Amino acid sequence: MYINRDIENLLKQSSKQFSAIALTGPRQTGKSTLLKRLFGKTHAYVTLDDPIMRQRAESDPKLFFESLGEKVIIDEIQYVPQLTSYIKIAIDEKRTSKGRFILTGSQQFHLIKNLGDSLAGRVAIFELLPFSSSEKKRIPSLRKKVMKSKDMFMLSCLRGCYPEPSVQQNIDINQWTAGYFQTYLERDIKSIFGIGDLRDFQRFMQLLAARCSQVLNFSTFAADIGVAVNTIKRWISVLEASRIIYLLYPYHTNLGKRIVKAPKVYFLDCGLVCYLTGIHNKEILMNGPLAGPLFENYCIQETVKQIINTKKSVGLYYIRTNNNLEVDLLVEKEMALNPVEIKLNMTPRLSDASNLVRLKTVFAKLPIRPAKILSLSDTSFPLIKDVSVVSFDEYIKWLNQ
Repeated sequence: MYINRDIENLLKQSSKQFSAIALTGPRQTGKSTLLKRLFGKTHAYVTLDDPIMRQRAESDPKLFFESLGEKVIIDEIQYVPQLTSYIKIAIDEKRTSKGRFILTGSQQFHLIKNLGDSLAGRVAIFELLPFSSSEKKRIPSLRKKVMKSKDMFMLSCLRGCYPEPSVQQNIDINQWTAGYFQTYLERDIKSIFGIGDLRDFQRFMQLLAARCSQVLNFSTFAADIGVAVNTIKRWISVLEASRIIYLLYPYHTNLGKRIVKAPKVYFLDCGLVCYLTGIHNKEILMNGPLAGPLFENYCIQETVKQIINTKKSVGLYYIRTNNNLEVDLLVEKEMALNPVEIKLNMTPRLSDASNLVRLKTVFAKLPIRPAKILSLSDTSFPLIKDVSVVSFDEYIKWLNQ
């Protein structure tokens, strides 16, 4: 069963403007399925995940490349990076021919580096993350239901957002996630990134999941696990490069020393947080200590997905001062800041707007637009002057404008 992806139109448009396009992202997000759906009728398909195919490409890359044909989808190209040199030559010989090479790779860091070095100016690069909330709603079993904000939040946490377990409801989500996690550790963390002690790394991920939506403190993690601070920094870089986590940095332009400078950490799939922290049912999810942080994580992950899927020129930040003024999210659009406070409730109160009011008072010189409170409410309404409660669907619509 194929579910239409939000990024499809961008890929189609770019294939008419660039000689090559590349789609990267975490494992199992549906990259191959998407590209074969869009370009399978016009392009040959080859995957370098196949050991035999990979050996052929490595032993004689020129002969292998010449056998591919005029238009081709090359899956997992990071395994044979020398092929990019031949792609460059082929593109330069026919600069007017567009959409010839469609490339994919699971490891964003390695793929982007190689493509940046070899195909600068010749390739358009995109990312595919797990299903967004709008994509999940296209699943036939969900399309017939009235999915309220609370329902979608719980579903995204307890089933995750990866396509296979989202579409196939008979899959045991804990077994699927355990297998995915183990594959990630063995194939990516150990073999590609060269991290030796997987037990320490796994424990680190569990601690990180338990502290999602918090300011990142390298020293605390280093002390808890018993490793050097530089090791924690490297692990964070690995998780960020492979799109497991997202770091939200503070807005501190011209605000002086009173602003917290460390980033906050979020996972790009709430389901992985729940797996790592042992949250397996609605009661623990909604009443446990991670309920609030998970809802904030969910809102940030969906915001990131929308921006990546639409290639919007939008900046994302948070703000926290040393006198306890904190706003969860600042969305920078059209040279102005749009404050967003994230609250796990269905009926936001006047007190929920206190930091939004303080922000505009304390930083009066900043270009701050009317603020939003994003909650589980399914209706939007003004709360006080310059502060409105917005439903999740309305927030996503606004973000895409």
